[in-house]
Amino acid sequence: MRILRGFLAFFAVVSLFGCGSDGEKVREEGKLQVYTSFYCVYDFVSQIGGDKVRVYNMLPNGAEPHNWEPTPGDMLKLENADFLFYNGRGMESWVDKVIGSVENKDIKYVELSKGIEFLDSNENTDPHIWLDPKNAKKEAETIKNALVMADSANEAYYNENYKVFADRIDKLDIDFKNAVSETKNKTIVVAHEAYGYLCGAYGLEQLGIEGLSAESEPSPAKMAEISKFVKNNGIKFIFFEELLTPKAASVISEETGAELLVLNPFEGITEQEEKDNEDYFSVMYKNLDNIKKALR
Repeated sequence: MRILRGFLAFFAVVSLFGCGSDGEKVREEGKLQVYTSFYCVYDFVSQIGGDKVRVYNMLPNGAEPHNWEPTPGDMLKLENADFLFYNGRGMESWVDKVIGSVENKDIKYVELSKGIEFLDSNENTDPHIWLDPKNAKKEAETIKNALVMADSANEAYYNENYKVFADRIDKLDIDFKNAVSETKNKTIVVAHEAYGYLCGAYGLEQLGIEGLSAESEPSPAKMAEISKFVKNNGIKFIFFEELLTPKAASVISEETGAELLVLNPFEGITEQEEKDNEDYFSVMYKNLDNIKKALR
């Protein structure tokens, strides 16, 4: 009897989910159930979807997304989802596994990097496309279009949220261009070579200690090369990421006297940053301030 009650309770919960007219799958509470692959995507979807969607980020706060894998419990959550939004371009190695394993055939998988012109490095494909604000704008438009298609009753709402986002992006882009144009030095030294799109957008060049892969170990020759460059070019700051331990960057900092400074790729977020309501714009403006400091 207890098992039967449990089954009936489960069935009652499942029955709450249904399809609206014209194929729209909207909860009775009026909100689409949306999952995102890491914090940047979560932030974009939250800004476009507003209070018309329920957004759940699969990646825990403080986790580094490149090597994260969903648990069986995480996979189970997707059984009642309307969407999984993800970046693609190799950022989430687990997405193909999810697509092949989740029994929910109604879930829509939206890859935000589709349609964006990519940069390729000699080592790997750089997935950090959102660090160019113009690409972030395109990703937000993809999110808006997907939400409108699923929930056309709130089309005007999603369009307005997108317009606000796009206007802020345009201002951010102009602020970056103006600030960087005033600097003579155009090279930044970074622990993790994740800033190709950001640098490409504004005429900067990144010199990476650990390459595109955050797990790559620099050789002694590479370390010596970076140290020599820092000394010879009067580099005062070496950029690192809060979610990664800057071992190699710390060694070069000690050898050269250059200070460590945060450059946030906005892959994840700390608990404190969440409490402070940090979003793409606040993080990117902090990045801009630190870039100006380093290139001054």
